Amino acid sequence: MGDLDVLHHVEVEPQLAEFCRLEWPRLVGSLSLYTGDRDLAEDLAQETLVRACQHWLTVRSEASRSAWAHRVAFNLAKSQFRRRAVRRRYQHLEQLELVVHDPDTSTRIAVRSALAALPEPQRRALVLRYFADLSVLEVAALMGCPENTVKTHTRRALEALRTAGLVTDPVTRPGRLATGGMR
Repeated sequence: MGDLDVLHHVEVEPQLAEFCRLEWPRLVGSLSLYTGDRDLAEDLAQETLVRACQHWLTVRSEASRSAWAHRVAFNLAKSQFRRRAVRRRYQHLEQLELVVHDPDTSTRIAVRSALAALPEPQRRALVLRYFADLSVLEVAALMGCPENTVKTHTRRALEALRTAGLVTDPVTRPGRLATGGMR
């Protein structure tokens, strides 16, 4: 499916257009936290939505379209990380460090730094649970692990953020008590 076909597909499928409109900011936000690079996050989110357009007949029948999109997005990010690692391994030239003027506040910078320091499974579980607002079941399916593993990764990530002084109050989700139990 070419670019013009994708655009036409979006115009004639109002559900697809609405999905893209709603999912774009969630994907960019999740990927920004996951990769630590907003520009890369936007590129990956765009590629994810193009793939959603190309495979809309499959995507629209998914139980959670958002989980499908996040699975594709995180797989694209992992592929990007692998390509970067290979490039670094075979690149003998020194990389020049670019100075980026990020308008983030010091809190955002601290949170992003703390997230970047987390092990990948913990970072992924935390971002998908609390930023993408996916259920434990959806995150488990996306990560290919049991629900209890997602809960453990999330708990450990939150403990690390608390230790860093970034989470002071218990994190609660709709329908949950501060202790983590169901209402």
